[in-house]
Amino acid sequence: VQLQASGGGLVQPGGSLRLSCAASGLLLDDYAIVWFRQVPGDEREGVSCIHSKEGATHYSPSVRGRTTIVGDTVKNTVYLQMNSLKPEDTGVYSCAATEFCTFYGGAMKYWGKGTQVTVSS
Repeated sequence: VQLQASGGGLVQPGGSLRLSCAASGLLLDDYAIVWFRQVPGDEREGVSCIHSKEGATHYSPSVRGRTTIVGDTVKNTVYLQMNSLKPEDTGVYSCAATEFCTFYGGAMKYWGKGTQVTVSS
C-alpha cells in the first residue's frame, strides 16, 4: 500500500491550493482517507476525512467552510481543495487510510509522506 501526497507549496494569505493523495494497493471504496497536518512543536491535527463509499465527509472546525474534500474512485485519488488560506494553515500535510473516518492518528492503518504547505506573504 502506498499513499502519495502532493500539491503543497508556498501561497499568499487568501490564496488556494489543491492537495492530492494518490492511493495504490488499496481501493478508496474500502477505506476512509484522512488528511492530517503538523507544525514542528505542535500536535498533529486531523483536518478532513472522506469515506467515498459511504459518502461521508468530515472537517475540523479550523478548516470548515474553506475546504472541500473529494474522492475520485476512478483515479483512486483524494483531493483536498483549500481556499482562503491563512498563515496558521502552514504545516506538513499527510494523508492516511483507516476503516472509518476519525481524526485519531492511532487508528490509521497506512500513512503517506507529507507535502509542505506554507502560507506567507
